[in-house]
Amino acid sequence: MKELVEVIAKALVDAPDEVVVNETESDNSIVLELHVAQSDMGKVIGKQGRIAKAMRTVVKAAASKEEKKVIVEIAQ
Repeated sequence: MKELVEVIAKALVDAPDEVVVNETESDNSIVLELHVAQSDMGKVIGKQGRIAKAMRTVVKAAASKEEKKVIVEIAQ
């Protein structure tokens, strides 16, 4: 899941070197925390959060095989 979020985020931003994804796993859930450059926050979130929502949907679909809940957080 971590690699999937990294690939999507790096394709969206102007500074792909500053993309960092931290993964925290518990019994039935995975939390992915995405960090990007301050100037790229708008590109990752998108208008009215559409890109962020689409990213969460793709990750959720990929995680359905593992039967775990995946949470994607976009942090500054």
